[in-house]
Amino acid sequence: MARKPKRAASGTPAAALSMRVPAVDALRGIAILAMIAYHFAFDLRFFGAIRADFENDPFWLGARAAIVSSFLLLVGVSLVLAERARVPPAAFAKRVAVIAACALAASAASYAIFPSTWITFGILHFIALASILIRPLAARPRLALVLGLAALVAGLALSHPFFDTRATSWIGFTTHKPATQDYVPLFPWLGVALLGIALGHALAARAFAPIAALARSPQWLRWAGRHSLAVYMVHQPLLMGAIWLALHAVR
Repeated sequence: MARKPKRAASGTPAAALSMRVPAVDALRGIAILAMIAYHFAFDLRFFGAIRADFENDPFWLGARAAIVSSFLLLVGVSLVLAERARVPPAAFAKRVAVIAACALAASAASYAIFPSTWITFGILHFIALASILIRPLAARPRLALVLGLAALVAGLALSHPFFDTRATSWIGFTTHKPATQDYVPLFPWLGVALLGIALGHALAARAFAPIAALARSPQWLRWAGRHSLAVYMVHQPLLMGAIWLALHAVR
């Protein structure tokens, strides 16, 4: 008779607990901090406090690309950790459902604030769908690496007007960026998530020694990484509220 998975005192399967790597949580926390800093500057422009060209300035375009890439690489790494910890399909499906629900909430909130440029397929939409699409490759790092590079090249090199509509732009291959507040299409970004799978295996093969020093980072940083979805959902309302109050206080 098969033995049931050993459970920790909290009732969580011990295998699920083993997928927590403090250094990876710290990396995710750093990505969250960078995202908050970026959105803080974006919100300052929204309220007219600064002038910054987020749509064309190489600095801001590069900053956004780096932040999005860090999150999507960590999506791939997290899928590797989940696969190694044998996370049950039901738990995986529940996590994806929560992310998808948050994506819908982000779309609704953006429509209320930016009705002409609301988010139709942003980073949360991408993570929910990409997690499903690439999970079967979580145990196949070499194939993930090859497909990841191919997706990157295809997404950056190919374009066609067919993909410029709201109904098709989520795939990628557009001739120009859609008018939306957040846009993370499957191509080329699926390639980054797939490379994250290869990276996850490379780190796991070395017992995460290359990033071991991050395990000693401040506890609050690792906490932010463990609860990145919750931080993502609340940080913008808090930022916008704080900036609005600060600007009105000095007038």
